[in-house]
Amino acid sequence: MRLKKILFTVTAVTLSTLAQAADITGAGATFPYPLYAKWADAYKKATGTGLNYQSIGSGGGIKQITAKTVDFGASDMPMTAEELDKNGLIQFPAIMGGDVPVYNIKGIASGQVKFTGELLADIYLGKIKKWNDPALVAINKDVKLPDEAISVVHRSDGSGTTFIWVNYLSKVSPEWKSKVGEGTSVNWPTGVGGKGNEGVASYVQRINGAIGYVEYAYAKQNKIAVGKVRNREGTFVEPNIETFKAAAAGADWARAQGMYLILTDQPGKTAWPISGASFILMHKTQQKPENAKEVLKFFDWAFANGDDMASALDYVAMPDPVVNLIKAQWKRSLRDAGGAALY
Repeated sequence: MRLKKILFTVTAVTLSTLAQAADITGAGATFPYPLYAKWADAYKKATGTGLNYQSIGSGGGIKQITAKTVDFGASDMPMTAEELDKNGLIQFPAIMGGDVPVYNIKGIASGQVKFTGELLADIYLGKIKKWNDPALVAINKDVKLPDEAISVVHRSDGSGTTFIWVNYLSKVSPEWKSKVGEGTSVNWPTGVGGKGNEGVASYVQRINGAIGYVEYAYAKQNKIAVGKVRNREGTFVEPNIETFKAAAAGADWARAQGMYLILTDQPGKTAWPISGASFILMHKTQQKPENAKEVLKFFDWAFANGDDMASALDYVAMPDPVVNLIKAQWKRSLRDAGGAALY
């Protein structure tokens, strides 16, 4: 009897371990991490299935999904249709939001400092070195900017947040485009690097005179001062869910080959100019089809139930017509090794 009891205990532990192993694994972008964490908590309470998401940056997410070490990867830099085909992947947007410039200037509150894209590029090129530079003073006449050095903070890891930021700078500054360019990582002309949105936010909070860029949820959660930016229509706008929605309004996902779409510098009087989407990457042919089905169940649930949670963190949920396009792609493209559809 005692032997049976021991065997039962071992079996129960083994089953528990197997149940834990069935949790979904993902890795990549830090940009959507606050929302994925919130979705994951609610989803586990609703279904019992957990999500182990590693917030390691978009570059790391692409590497891990390519190596098939996770069930899905996440990146804020979309892959081109050619790149997707080469690696046997599909991608779909999960959420939209915005990069924001954050600063730490003693006595100056959030929303008081205004920037243009050209000025942000010149700061990150190391050309504008002080807060009271005449070019900054000219558009901030109602704010007394100090005679203080600007400490530039950027990402040190491969990052989709960086891609959105430098893609925007490349669009508004020919000098930035020719000297630095765009990508998940670049050769920064100046500044100190922080790992993840968390690292950049931490540096900006600690360094007087610092400027950095983070996904808006990190600025909001950490109560860091955020600057206004002039959009392509000439309006200085604040980052918030309404200005992110305005930037997303013109996004034509139906015509986007491989769902490749970049939302920086979009038209619209109230559009936030440094907006972007965050994408999920999965293999077209799944060696672990049950895991893939769990991933699809999670995002299916998130699209149906996660809009309010997204809005609470100032992300823009994917509109219903886009969700329908995504689900059609799942049906069309995702297969097990035998060719059977997974959705």
